[in-house]
Amino acid sequence: MIFQKIQRILLILSFVAMAGSAFSISFFGLNLGIDFTGGSLLEAEYTKTRPAVEEIQKTLKGVDLGSLSVQHMGDNGVILRMKDISNETHQQVLSLLGNEALELRFESIGPVIGKELREKTLLLAGLAMLIVVLYIAFSFRRTAERIYPWHWSGAALVASFHDIILSLGVFALLGRYVGVEVTIPVVVALLTVVGYSINDTVVVFDRIRENIFKHVGFDLTDTVQQALRQTWFRSLSTSLTTLAVLLSVYLFGGATLKEFAFMLMIGISVGTFSSLFLAPSLLLVWRKEMFRS
Repeated sequence: MIFQKIQRILLILSFVAMAGSAFSISFFGLNLGIDFTGGSLLEAEYTKTRPAVEEIQKTLKGVDLGSLSVQHMGDNGVILRMKDISNETHQQVLSLLGNEALELRFESIGPVIGKELREKTLLLAGLAMLIVVLYIAFSFRRTAERIYPWHWSGAALVASFHDIILSLGVFALLGRYVGVEVTIPVVVALLTVVGYSINDTVVVFDRIRENIFKHVGFDLTDTVQQALRQTWFRSLSTSLTTLAVLLSVYLFGGATLKEFAFMLMIGISVGTFSSLFLAPSLLLVWRKEMFRS
């Protein structure tokens, strides 16, 4: 009974967190990188003292760069985001920054390409979710205890949506106050999280189904709870090991990998939670056993 009450609380907290993330995304919006909006990005590192943001903006004031954004990176690094510029303007910017600024990276994407990438990303995400639903429904077509294929696939879909919206909600908040951007590598990390979470969910679901066929537990609620006891250590140990590696990538992998690794860390954390608590709890909700006294 205590375990069931904890499941109820965690289920409610999951939907509260999803609502909060949805508000964060709608209120702050996602800080899209030039991959999706188009524009140019220049990353440089100063060999001596790095100028203040205001000083750099004043130095480049006479150059037509559109809406220029200057962000400090690390101890001596700086990232400039501007409209799509020509090679001539690019060289002019480097000249104004001075010899002390060593260029580390320069990327330029036109607005048409950015729009195309944005549309293809949405299409790819939708296709991935559809494949997930079909895969779960097919894999769990053998059912028992009046649990139908759409129960399994629906629970997995809600859990995946939970992982996506919570991860994006954190990025929307950080994008507003820290300048964290959503780029192509971040989207790749997000889709990787979906696959990771689904794999974890399938393991839990498979144990639940196995226990149902073996008549383990007094009722479905007890069967689900015993399946969670049998799988939680495996899920947590796998996730913690993966998070340790990702933390190393985040700390020592360089600036270009930070947002990618950070998205994976957030997604795997919430994905482990949804696989162990949200998805199994939804099965009980649809069987009307979660809130049965």
